[in-house]
This record gives sequence, C-alpha cells and structure tokens, in this order.
Amino acid sequence: MRDVSIIGIGQTKVGEHWDKSLRELGYYALHAAMQDARLERIDSLFVGNMLSGELTGQEHLGAIIADFAGLKGVEAVKVEAACGSGAAALRMGYIAVAGGMADFVACVGVEKMTDKQNASVTSALAMAADNDYEALHGLSFVSINALLMRRYMHEHGYKKEDFAPFAINAHANAVNNPYAMFQAPVTQKQFTEAKMIADPINLLDSSPIADGAACVIIAPTAIAREFTDKPVRIRASAIATDTVAVHDRRDPLFLEGGAMSAQKAYAMAGVGPHDIDLFEVHDAFTIMSALSLEAAGFAPRGKGVALALDGEISLGGRIPITTMGGLKARGHPVGATGMYQIVEVATQLRGEAGPNQIKDARLGMAQNIGGSGATVVTTILEG
Repeated sequence: MRDVSIIGIGQTKVGEHWDKSLRELGYYALHAAMQDARLERIDSLFVGNMLSGELTGQEHLGAIIADFAGLKGVEAVKVEAACGSGAAALRMGYIAVAGGMADFVACVGVEKMTDKQNASVTSALAMAADNDYEALHGLSFVSINALLMRRYMHEHGYKKEDFAPFAINAHANAVNNPYAMFQAPVTQKQFTEAKMIADPINLLDSSPIADGAACVIIAPTAIAREFTDKPVRIRASAIATDTVAVHDRRDPLFLEGGAMSAQKAYAMAGVGPHDIDLFEVHDAFTIMSALSLEAAGFAPRGKGVALALDGEISLGGRIPITTMGGLKARGHPVGATGMYQIVEVATQLRGEAGPNQIKDARLGMAQNIGGSGATVVTTILEG
C-alpha cells in the first residue's frame, strides 16, 4: 500500500443556500480544492451524500458533479453512510490511492437540506435509524438522543446545565470561522433558557440542518510536495459499525462502533489518544460529544461531560474539540459534515486556522458518525 496525503482543500460557507443547487455547491468545493492543489484533472471522484434523492430529487451525484465540473469521463460515484457519508467518501478515496488504483482523487461531501420544510427533513433523517423498530414507532433522531441523554444523566449524576460547555465552546470557536453558519457566541444563560425540543434536549444542544459542501484532493505522499508546500498525511482511516437500533446494543451509553473505529485508527497510525492534539467530534447533539470522547478514549466512561466542565475541550485545553465550531455552530449538512471535519483538521495541521490555531498541532483526529452510532468513521491526520 502507498502512503496517502491531502494536497488540496476547499469548502463553501455553511448556511441556507437558496440560490445554489446541489451540483453547484459540490462544484464550488471541488473547484476550490483543485485550485488549492494546482490540479486541472483528477482520476476519480467520490461524493459523500445522504439525502439528495429524498430532498432534492437528484441521485447519480457522481456523474452530475463530474459533468458540471467539466470532468466528463472521470470515475465518479456517490457514497452513502447516513451522516457518516462525508468521511466514508474519503475512506473510499484513500483505498483507491493507497491501493494504486488512482493517483489523484477528489472526495466531496455535499448536502442541500433547507429547501424543504422541517417535518420533511426530520422524516428524511429518520431513514438512518431502524425503520422497523425505531422510525416506524415515531422516534426521530432528536428523540433518540434525548433518551440517551436522559439515561446518561441518570446513570452518571449530571444535571441538564452540565452539558452547556459543549455548546458554548463550539459557538466561541465558530466566531472566527468565516465558513460557519452561526458566528456568534452563546452564554450559559442562553443555553439554560433555550427552547426545549425533546426533553432534555433543547435548541442549543442541537446542531442545525444546513446546506454546504467541502472537498479534499488526495494523492500519493511520494509526490504530494509537487502540488503543495503543506501536505497533510493520512495516518489512518477506519470504519466500524454497530447495530442501527439503539435498543439492540449491549450498552446504549457506549458507542461500540466509535470505540472499534478509534482503536482501528490508533493501531493503523501507531498512536494513542494521548498523542492526539485536536479532535473533531460529531456533535450533532451535546450527548454525542460526551459519548464520542469516551468511545475514543479521551475520557473514562461517564466522564465526557466532566472533561467539558473542566475546560479541557477548549482551544487551550488537553483535547480541543469543535475547533472551528463543529456541527453545532458551523452547521450540519449531513452528507458533507464528515468532509468539513477533515478540511478543518487539515486547516489546523497546515497552520491556517487563524485565531483558532492549536499551538504546535501535529496530529488531528476526526470522528464522523452515521445514525446514532451505527457507522463510525475515524480519521487521523498528520501535519
């Protein structure tokens, strides 16, 4: 296998893009990444997306975006793994380059969600749950996470307001991210008084639906410096799965898929949690931040929230998370989210994160979660 590096990155601002189509968003991110890598042609295109057919009426995204980008003839396919689609697309691209099947691969994550009413989007998102045993009985993702959060609070003795540092930290970091949907801080008071959605989850526990696209260009590390002065090496890319339905898991409060995915990645990279300088968590809800921190080995069971309460997740903390706003404040265009995480880690490792730069960052990790933990993609990058 060949060593693989990121040679180009690109992204669009996350938000409500009423004037842009799905193909346009994908193209803008792809074009920006190709310009960054000083490339005019690629061998393959992998497009991470979850809901294009359901929300925009458009499938066949690989060919659609390749055609719109003037890349007719290139290998191009869509990759779907629920909210983990973005990082799964990178995984497919990584396999292609590492295996010698392609030299230059574009991995795009794209989603357009805001043209539909909230009820339609909620129903579409529920397709990532177990339809026969969860969605069919009225469980949405916010309600599934509310059940997890309530049980976590019961078992570990936390209060609702103890989860506030996750949201406060994410919004504080998004202030300096020009691509973020919400570039304003939030306070403890705002968190406490936020509108309840599914008790105990309120509005500020939850990431917003959004439109957006992000992209990386990858190539063999041996030739990476011909295209960039700041290649970012992919030290590990790993996927693991768990049951789709939460009630089928041995322990609903432990992301076994997240733990397996992280352990695979650590083994591949030859590192451990203590070596990681920053961690982009899949903070679709604040409870998932805690569970992901614990599954990845950054906190013992039941101590993920304590890590946040102690300030250890801030930019100057022991394990900075959501360094550019995360899903909570950057926004959560589901099929694109994993690729935004990768772009943000690469930005940190290239030393280009501005006021949010993690000092001396060398190893960064991202964990992209599909469903409520059924598919987990962990990626470790080195600057």
